Amino acid sequence: MLVADHLSFHYSRCDPGETPDFSFTFRLAPGECLAVSGPSGAGKSTLLNLLAGFLTPSAGRLCWLGDELCEGPSEEPSEELCEELGDRPGENEAQRESEDLVAQPPWARGMTTVFQDHNLFEHLPVWINVGLGLAPDLKLSDAQRARIVDGLADVGLGGLHDRLPGELSGGQQQRVALLRSLLRETRVLLLDEPFSGLDRDNREALWGLVRRQQAAGVAVLLVSHDPEDVDALAQRRLQLLDGRLVAT
Repeated sequence: MLVADHLSFHYSRCDPGETPDFSFTFRLAPGECLAVSGPSGAGKSTLLNLLAGFLTPSAGRLCWLGDELCEGPSEEPSEELCEELGDRPGENEAQRESEDLVAQPPWARGMTTVFQDHNLFEHLPVWINVGLGLAPDLKLSDAQRARIVDGLADVGLGGLHDRLPGELSGGQQQRVALLRSLLRETRVLLLDEPFSGLDRDNREALWGLVRRQQAAGVAVLLVSHDPEDVDALAQRRLQLLDGRLVAT
């Protein structure tokens, strides 16, 4: 279970007792897809960056299956978080208040993030861009190479494995970036409007890859405004309003 408990962030200095700009509390089970929507500026990108470790929270806790990913000054943790960590309410309060915030770096969190920009290496062909998700050192096994070939075919890019990203359309580059993330071994998949601009056939192919990850126990947090994407993948939905997550 991924549990965020009052995971907070302030874009300017936040004095003690002042309400932070953003504060997120939610849970996400292995194999579950949670959809998050909200207006521009509500905090969707902030949420993803906090979870991935690209932003440092001002307070709160984040854990995965009992493993602390981030812990800092916070209110009394929820009963749900105490259960996840095996704590009793109030048991570690003094220790938490005496410690600075401790956060695992992004590479140690076991999370994969797909942002709206494709983040492809322009000087590397498509198959290597995808292969970096499986083996950063590119020491690929025959089975991994076969997964790349099959994956490219699944998303309509068969035969384009030697192309450079600049030789592809924007939609094709988007599919390469998504495939790289969806083939990677991960615990949590963070998706930021991943299917926008794609036609129905390609979206359905990528939905299938996401469902395959869910079946393997990967937890998925999907930021999307598209009701078809949400209906196809999500088991639960939350909305971001004024920096807080609320049920819909």
